[in-house]
Formats: sequence, structure tokens, C-alpha cells
Amino acid sequence: MKVAVVLFNLGGPDGPEAVRPFLFNLFNDAAIISLAQPLRWLLAAVISHRRTPVAKEIYAHLGGKSPLLEQTESQARALESDFQRTNKNHTFKCFIAMRYWHPMAAAAARAVADFAPDRIVLLPLYPQFSTTTTGSSLADWKRAAGAIGLAVPTAAVCCYPGDAGLASAQAELIAGAQKQTAGARILFSAHGLPKKIVDRGDSYPLHVATTAAAIIAQLGGAPDWAICYQSRVGPLEWIGPSVEDELARAAADGVPVIVVPIAFVSEHSETLVELDIEYRTLAKRLGVPGYVRVATVGTHANFIAGLARLTEQALTAVKDGDLRGGIELTSGRGGCAPCLQKMDF
Repeated sequence: MKVAVVLFNLGGPDGPEAVRPFLFNLFNDAAIISLAQPLRWLLAAVISHRRTPVAKEIYAHLGGKSPLLEQTESQARALESDFQRTNKNHTFKCFIAMRYWHPMAAAAARAVADFAPDRIVLLPLYPQFSTTTTGSSLADWKRAAGAIGLAVPTAAVCCYPGDAGLASAQAELIAGAQKQTAGARILFSAHGLPKKIVDRGDSYPLHVATTAAAIIAQLGGAPDWAICYQSRVGPLEWIGPSVEDELARAAADGVPVIVVPIAFVSEHSETLVELDIEYRTLAKRLGVPGYVRVATVGTHANFIAGLARLTEQALTAVKDGDLRGGIELTSGRGGCAPCLQKMDF
């Protein structure tokens, strides 16, 4: 059996000239800004124009482009290798669909169609479900696949916040950091979300808490840890506490911190610039006695093995002629019914 696995992520600009269109695509997404067209298009044009200079400065630290695609390609090759090793009867190939920059869902759907698989598994690289990430990416895939008539039995993994592979990989990385920084407070940092989105029933904060609890359990318990949120922009009220708040608290308490990017599985601007440069500088200015940032799970063997298990579980959910709108939704450990209900399949 031929199996296509589509890995989803947000994507990032592949050069300075791509920064503005990348930002436009982001803010023109109805899952991000819910205004009707043409108002959303106009607002996206204004915001992307204003934010481009700042964003270019951020990406200048990274050589002018995002490293996310290369990181995702490495994860794809690692997942292919892991799955193929234990599933000799399947031909297994990974494809990448980024939401806001190339390769996007339309190109990925055409590549999948050329591969002519018997089954498709949609695997977002967002462990925690949000309508702004997984919801948007899967809806975009449905549009792209429908546009070319790609009608193959398909299963989508909606979320896996408590997955043992994810938790054990992150715990191993944290344990290494703890050996360097005795008595540190663990700060689990996740990308922020406007409060109004959570108020509409988005599962994201619940799933972030699920991931944190799974990691702490793998560590055998930790006396001092907290969840916080980064990347807040604009005038809206965002969920908290913020990383800034927690760094100020750590400074007041006189404790060093180990910062863990809990919602990112790859390195990109929010980790390599925001966490490594901006928040590290803030921590020093506030007087935090130590600041260690743990790497994302990337191609850690435990994480990749977890993705392989999720893929196998999703394949068992695919039944010919018995799919809701062509896609069967599944969740990994820690997933929940509410996030499945958010998907319009």
C-alpha cells in the first residue's frame, strides 16, 4: 500500500523579498482575522506593509530567511525512515504543506496526486490544536485537494498534546539543561493567542497545559514550573501570563530559568530570535540570575517515533467509503472531542 503523509506547518519567508507577502498571507487568513472580504484583504495589506521592516530585521539574524522549511524537510526524511523500517509492506512518502509560504497546500496536493497513494494521512506539526493553526491548515488542504479532485481515503491527526514521544523527547532535553542550571524554574513558553479566540472555545490553552503536565510527569515531577506565552502583538487582550511577566517574577524571586518552547517542534524566528536574543536580553536586564533555552524537539528519535505511531493509528481510521466529507479525524493522547468539533468536515 502506498501511503502519503502530509506534514503541516506555518512556513516562513525564504528571502527578504518574501517577508511582506508571507505576512500578507498570514493576516489575510480568516482564522487569524475574521473580518469579511474585502475588509480583511485591506487590513492585511496595511498590517503587512507596516510590519515588514521589523520582520526583515528579525530575519536578518537568521541570514534573511526562515529555517523552518529545512527543519521540516529533515523531520520528513526522519519520519519516512522510521516508518519504513517498521512497515515493510507499505511505500511511505512525506510531503510538506506550509500555510503562509511555499510549498503551500496547492503544490503539496499536486505532488501527492502525482504519487498516487492508496491512503493519505494529514499530520500537523502543531501538537496542540488551535483553529488558527491546525484548523486553518486542514481547511486549506481540503480546499486544495478538492480543487484538483484528489479523492483518496484520508485521515487527519487533529492533535497530540500528551503524546509520550513528544513528552519524553522534551523531558530528555530539559534534564540536560537542569544539569547546567541547578534550582532553575522551568518556563514552558507557547505562542500566544488573543483571548477572544479562546473565549470562542479554542482548545489551545487546555492542550498546552496537557503537554506541560505530560513533560513534568516524564521528569518525575518538578518543584517549580510555569506556563507562559510569547509573541504578543497588537492591542487585543492575549492569554497569559506572558514570558515578560514570568521573567520579572523570576528576577524578583532570584531564581534562574530554563525556557522550554512547548508549542514549537522546530527552530524558527520565535525561538532563535525572540527566545534566544530578545528574552535573553530582557532577562539579563531584569537581573534573572540564569537563562537557559532548551532546543525544540526537531528530529529527536522519541518525537519522530511518536509521529510514526500517530501515523499508524490514523491509518487504522481510514475506511473506504466511510469518511466524513472525505477526511476522518483522529487525535493522539491528550486530544479531545471539542477540537474535532471545530473542524468543518
